[in-house]
Amino acid sequence: MASNTHTNGHANGGGRRGRLEGKVAVITGGGMGIGEAISRRFAQEGASILIADFNEAAAKAVAESLASEGTKSDYVVANVTSRADWDNIAAKVKSQFGARIDILVNNAGTAYPAQSSLTVSEANFDKVYSVNVKSIFHSVQAIFPLMIENKGGAVINISSIAAIRPRGRLTWYNSSKAAVSNASKALAHEFGAEGIRVNCVCPVLVPTQLATNFVPEFDGTPEQHTKAAQLLQIPLGRVTTTEDVANTALWLASDESSFITGVDHHVDGGRSI
Repeated sequence: MASNTHTNGHANGGGRRGRLEGKVAVITGGGMGIGEAISRRFAQEGASILIADFNEAAAKAVAESLASEGTKSDYVVANVTSRADWDNIAAKVKSQFGARIDILVNNAGTAYPAQSSLTVSEANFDKVYSVNVKSIFHSVQAIFPLMIENKGGAVINISSIAAIRPRGRLTWYNSSKAAVSNASKALAHEFGAEGIRVNCVCPVLVPTQLATNFVPEFDGTPEQHTKAAQLLQIPLGRVTTTEDVANTALWLASDESSFITGVDHHVDGGRSI
């Protein structure tokens, strides 16, 4: 599965050094949607990639695709709500990447269909907090020790503009993302002396498999993109793309943002104004 990293012509054309050259990145939910876009963008810039995803087929497909393009890549099947699975992620980092991790992207997340807070099931409440928040709790205890040992790293947590400007009918999803943003600031403060930077990316609607939870009947067509942008009152007139998120995550992962920590980076076309 894993292959030797070499200079990727697409990323480093003309001899340009990749912005993540020599770095190792772990990306949860990296087999599809936003996570896949981040995995591919980071690989283009020279990073080695470990994809952690509960969907083995998707994770394997992306990891093999990256390997075929010259990226050192691997995958591990993981339920991010499980500490044992996070320990497996750490073990895979040690066995395949020399116990080095420079970048952690906590991307795996979930939502429930927009509805009255009077009707949300306890199971849905538990799920959004377990996947969106508890996963980060586990990541800190399983992965931060490796970062501390290696004198630092960049952590990017995928939050949401809903953490900043919440609206009704997704109350518990919104609050779970607010917990992500708040915890990220506290972690940035706590571990700054160890060289660990912790930042959030806060998109508005992204056309992934979760989109219909936020905009019912969203089918990804251009017409639906325009309708959603109008519904959400986005000044730039479109929704967030997976590439928008990946490009922002790239900057936060790179040395270009070496003095940036504890920040919610809005990727929302002005939705939060």
